[in-house]
Amino acid sequence: MRAVVFERYGEPAEVRDVPDPEPAPHGVVVRVGATGLCRSDWHGWQGHDPDIALPHVPGHELAGTVEAVGGLVTRWRPGDRVTVPFVCACGRCASCAAGDQQVCERQTQPGFTHWGSFAQYVALDHADVNLVAVADELSFATAASLGCRFATAYRAVVARGRVAPGEWVAVHGCGGVGLSAVMIAAAAGARVVAVDLSPGALDLARTFGAARCVDASAVRDPAAAVRDLTGGGAHLSLDALGSPVTCAASVDSLRRRGRHVQVGLLPVDPAVPMARVIGLELELLGSHGMPAHAYPPMLESVRAGVLRPDLLVTSTIPLDEAPDALAAMGGSPGAGVTVIDPWR
Repeated sequence: MRAVVFERYGEPAEVRDVPDPEPAPHGVVVRVGATGLCRSDWHGWQGHDPDIALPHVPGHELAGTVEAVGGLVTRWRPGDRVTVPFVCACGRCASCAAGDQQVCERQTQPGFTHWGSFAQYVALDHADVNLVAVADELSFATAASLGCRFATAYRAVVARGRVAPGEWVAVHGCGGVGLSAVMIAAAAGARVVAVDLSPGALDLARTFGAARCVDASAVRDPAAAVRDLTGGGAHLSLDALGSPVTCAASVDSLRRRGRHVQVGLLPVDPAVPMARVIGLELELLGSHGMPAHAYPPMLESVRAGVLRPDLLVTSTIPLDEAPDALAAMGGSPGAGVTVIDPWR
């Protein structure tokens, strides 16, 4: 099969022929119909993830068709249309037993713990626990984004952030995760303030329901701007980018007893304004994807047209363009979702 491979961290990846994967007894091989280009892939390419062994094939948000099935798999057959959370849970540890597969103690992650979906085929573990059926009317390009950025944003806003109608929600960073969060929070009846450096990203945020926008390049203190626009601060704020600046700004954006959710990955642990956390009794929450069993409410909202992840897909590129697109994410995370078609 053809795949994107890098031999050294931070050095150019290339498209080459590599052996086809084989399914584990509990796993499957999926023929990749589409895979998303995510900032987490850039972090992996930079060497920020200790699970990666070189040479490596990135890619963790995908959709496609089951190609081969391991002997222990009971729920899936070749030809099934599927997607998968970026955390593939074991299904047997204490966290899985509690329903918290997104923090599984023995998790695997395509594109991190093993070769991923910037390829024509990808192996996925513990298929009966992790695969999610994709309806015929949902395109692979749309379904691919559900496995990471959209599902991650959904759980961050709804489950971890506990969004409520009428609340102010600040979203710092309007790439794929941030724009998903804007759409989801607005659909829940919240008033959203989108914060970004890019006018194009802010234009998309308005399209997806942001009530106010803050151009972080044009104001001295974006957090103060959010507090002014919301009459004292957001009830819920998310760092959807993952940088020391956006993390601190998200916390500083909150009103008393507000909730910060860290969604974007951080290369290093940042300085957090803990005096403000104590004085205002703020909540600091992490959010790490969403387990397969939690997908049905999100998928029903997509089916009903309440949520439109298809509108977030702003470009589709062939596999040969993926190495350059991956490298470009470091300087500009980009607005919207770029999807790779590995068969183009």
